[in-house]
Amino acid sequence: MSITLERRYADRLEEFSARHPFLVDLAMVLALMGCAALGGSLTLPSADPPDQDKTATVLVGVACLVLLKHRTHPRTAVVVAGGCTVAAVVLGYLVTPLLLAPVMAALYWLATLTDRRTTRVYGIITMLAVIVAAVFSHSMDHLSLLLRTIGPFFWLMLPLAAGNMTRLRRAYLHAVQARAEHAERTREEEARLRVTEERMRIARELHDVVAHHMALANAQAGTAAHLALTHPEQTQKILTDLTGTTSSALRELKAALGLLRQDDHEDDTGPGSTALEPAPGLARLPELVSACESAGLEVTVTTEGEPQPLSPGVDLTAFRIVQEALTNVTKHATAEAAHVRLAFTGSRLLITVTDDGTGKPAAGAPQGRGFGVMGMRERAHSIGGELCAGPRPQGGFEVTTALPLQPSTHPGEGTTP
Repeated sequence: MSITLERRYADRLEEFSARHPFLVDLAMVLALMGCAALGGSLTLPSADPPDQDKTATVLVGVACLVLLKHRTHPRTAVVVAGGCTVAAVVLGYLVTPLLLAPVMAALYWLATLTDRRTTRVYGIITMLAVIVAAVFSHSMDHLSLLLRTIGPFFWLMLPLAAGNMTRLRRAYLHAVQARAEHAERTREEEARLRVTEERMRIARELHDVVAHHMALANAQAGTAAHLALTHPEQTQKILTDLTGTTSSALRELKAALGLLRQDDHEDDTGPGSTALEPAPGLARLPELVSACESAGLEVTVTTEGEPQPLSPGVDLTAFRIVQEALTNVTKHATAEAAHVRLAFTGSRLLITVTDDGTGKPAAGAPQGRGFGVMGMRERAHSIGGELCAGPRPQGGFEVTTALPLQPSTHPGEGTTP
């Protein structure tokens, strides 16, 4: 309780000093005048007091009044206060801490407000001047040379040491505050970066889910409308596949949106949670091939090398790249067939998706600038892979990507369905 009260009063005193610096300085000057006046009246028992009372009063007044400018002119304050103090000692006044109070205060503020080199230079000169004046002062004839020098030395060293400690403490607090502000800015920048990365990841996922299924649904609906009169049985099968495509799109979209709405503090098995499907991977390639075939695109898949287990992130990335590549074939190429090649070589998985089309949008296919290739490239880079896409010299379009079997960065990518 007492510590809290002391801290409260200290805070109020600091606040008052910051608001009214002149009043604080004036009170300090008046107190120093009283100390110096009292020190000027002290003498040794066997010594006679000096006769220059008016001179001493003027010197003490000047030494104290100059301290009113110590905040803006600390060097001038030390020079004037030191000169007046030396003059008083030469006139025969006894060197005591009370007489030295003005110059001690000036040295403290000098050490607090200036750099170390300035403090050292002005402090040494002031101490030498006072010590020399004390050595030759007749008011201290009854004292040994050691006492004449060691007393002023330690009295003047005290404010210099206290001022240096205050300056170092202020510098330390300033450095701590600067580090705290830098850490706060860094946390804010990192949070913004994480939000941006998360938005890009969600945008890629929603694009892959919506674009793929909507492109298949559009192709299936167009094919069914074309065959409705001539091949009713085949039309019925395509419409059934269309139902499955839209249902799958709704499930994946609901799962993706469920992650966005899920409370971080809720348990996945809690009452407010939604059962989510596992993240898709290359194991769902047959389902993807079947959906593309129902849209009129024949897809063949070949595997080279010994298949190896993939991490969830790489498995999801590989599936999404193949899915997006086939979606682009369905939307933008007049192709009848596409080929997917999976090659396991060492620690990497090479995926190549090619088609035999012209690279131009098919009749009735949606046109416009999309983000398919950019999204595939971002997905590959997010796990340390590479991707190239472009037309083939012999015709058609080709997407080639090389993915590590284990992701080198952002392994959490595979946690989103």
